[in-house]
Amino acid sequence: MYELIITEKPNAAKMIADALADGKPIKESYQGVPYYKLTHGNRDIVVSCAVGHLYGLAEKERKGWNFPIFDIEWKPVSETNKQAEFSKKYLATIKKLARDADEFTVACDYDQEGSVIGKNIISLACKQKDANRMQFSTLTKDELREAYKNKKLHLDWGQIEAGEARHFLDFYNGINYSRALTSAIKSAGAFKIMSTGRVQGPALKIIVEREKEIIAFKSVPFWQIQLQGNIRSHEIIALHKEDKFWDRARAEDIYSRIKDEKKGVISDTKKTRITQNPPVPFDLTSLQVEAYKCFGIAPNATLSIAQELYTSGYISYPRTSSQQLPHTIGYKKIIGDIAGQGNYKELADKLLAKKVLQPNNGKKTDPAHPAIYPTGISPSLNGREAKIYDLIVKRFFSVFGEPAIRQKITIGIYAKEEEFIATGISTLEKGWHIFYEPYVRLEEKEMPDVNKGEDISIIKIDMLSKETQPPKRFTPASIIRELERRNLGTKATRSEIVETLFKRGYVYGESIQATEFGIKTIEALKKHGPAIIDEELTRHFEIELEEIREDKKKKEKGQLQL
Repeated sequence: MYELIITEKPNAAKMIADALADGKPIKESYQGVPYYKLTHGNRDIVVSCAVGHLYGLAEKERKGWNFPIFDIEWKPVSETNKQAEFSKKYLATIKKLARDADEFTVACDYDQEGSVIGKNIISLACKQKDANRMQFSTLTKDELREAYKNKKLHLDWGQIEAGEARHFLDFYNGINYSRALTSAIKSAGAFKIMSTGRVQGPALKIIVEREKEIIAFKSVPFWQIQLQGNIRSHEIIALHKEDKFWDRARAEDIYSRIKDEKKGVISDTKKTRITQNPPVPFDLTSLQVEAYKCFGIAPNATLSIAQELYTSGYISYPRTSSQQLPHTIGYKKIIGDIAGQGNYKELADKLLAKKVLQPNNGKKTDPAHPAIYPTGISPSLNGREAKIYDLIVKRFFSVFGEPAIRQKITIGIYAKEEEFIATGISTLEKGWHIFYEPYVRLEEKEMPDVNKGEDISIIKIDMLSKETQPPKRFTPASIIRELERRNLGTKATRSEIVETLFKRGYVYGESIQATEFGIKTIEALKKHGPAIIDEELTRHFEIELEEIREDKKKKEKGQLQL
């Protein structure tokens, strides 16, 4: 007899086995699926793995393209999805190993998805009502041994209940809405597989509404008067103090009076010091946004890369909403370990020289995991993986840095009784910038140190003709941030939802543009099924799901009860 530990992915099984084994774990396999035997103290342990979800929701009996569908159950995904056929051997391996086990421990990711994966395996494959639960945020040896030592004696039922409720809710909404849409377009003489869902509909609506704003936008002309001057061999560009002139005649009147002026005078100068605090640690959304800004990597790809870095032991769990790093992770040890990686040594040594290491934590928290941070394990990476890892390390370093000091200089210039304003900004003390380079992208515009009453040579004065611009389209990163701001979807699903909109032909382009098909779909839903794209309804569900997770509310009995 032995204890069976079940992990979410094969790589996690190996790392947990390596961490817990008193000696070296013995690797065996069944149907080509690896598992590990080891001894930990006086306990024999077998570590086996899933490959994500081994069970998925499906109709109990498939009766064609009918809807609405509510009679559903958990079934092996290998039976319902041809692309998941490979998972059959993983399920068979767990079932075989479960027969001789007398204790069960779930070591899947500690979130709602991982909790549902573990619970389904325990109840449906292992035929157990409960199990132990390990909780960890990194796959490092010390944390895994500590997680095993302090494992909970029961499954995390709050997350399981919330996760199951989410799966049922999304299945009911997704399959019924999508079948209704597909049937509607079929009845009109066409055929196209369509989809929408509890979050997908509102997400598309946001993009379509922005597209309609852009289409309806009417540009308004305005004019600016710009002065180009020189003082102390330093070029200055200044705009008339009124900035935008909406009356062309007024702009032309002023311009005609001063266009040939060759000399101005400094009317005022003002210096303002700006303290720029370090950034807060990465949560998943801010990592996705920053990776897109710095490298152009799509949010879904960033999540996939971060997940690989996590399962390889290089970073903490990425599917987190937290912007806080607790002192218990051991700041100095992590920074010291990273110093051994060579290319980070100089920066790491600067931090280790500080008397106190205190991160600039953000406000957002997560009940299960801290913010994203590097573990200190030295990686061997290239390409996009190396870029994401470097971004995470530099961000981790920067949150411990000193504030940066910036200076804004405003200079007033009189030219024939008309006042112009020139502004510049520069960095006086880099502070945390040195730890986050080259990802600090701030405007640096030096200005000369001038005095009131000083003369300035005017090179030329121009009248610029411009027009107002329509709202910007969303990027793959900014729509993720917008969904988070509106509390639509979850940190782990938002990027996948956006990807689905592309796959279904509702949107296209790096600057996300709604297609005619996407616009017509939202118009039809708005007319015939407004609840489907109602943000308030979706937010209401999210609040209730969180209350289920916190054990403040139970999921509905009957149709949601397994």
